[in-house]
Amino acid sequence: MENFIALSDYDASIHKEILGALVRRETQPGVPNPAYDPEVVEVCEDRAVAEMVGYLNKTYNVEAIFSARGSDRHALILMYAVDIALYHLFSLHNPYKISDIRKDRYDRAKEWLKMVANGDITIGGAPRLPKENARENARFIMDSDKPRPTQL
Repeated sequence: MENFIALSDYDASIHKEILGALVRRETQPGVPNPAYDPEVVEVCEDRAVAEMVGYLNKTYNVEAIFSARGSDRHALILMYAVDIALYHLFSLHNPYKISDIRKDRYDRAKEWLKMVANGDITIGGAPRLPKENARENARFIMDSDKPRPTQL
């Protein structure tokens, strides 16, 4: 499931300069390395995907969703994954001064995931689990005995 999010996916949510400032590694004290630290970005992306899997795995085929690449990825899921990953990146940089937009987008992503997990909304076009697997993951299962034959 790694690399569900590509570095180019961040372009729609954050300027490259800001992302670069968040994930630069210092090679010498006080001297930032202009290259991205891919390990930091990947860790935050993995955290975002793991967080989403926890909400979506009851109903949706998370293996299929997060193993998709390129244009095969679900746009809405990708958007929320990027928002969550950016929140984690900002948390590493300065957790006490996270911008309101990052907090709001993270809270919005969590609220959406909770609504999906509760069954209040569905993700159109996202692959679902087979019915028997989804039934096993359901909160409540209602079942009954076979009806008895009626005598006339």
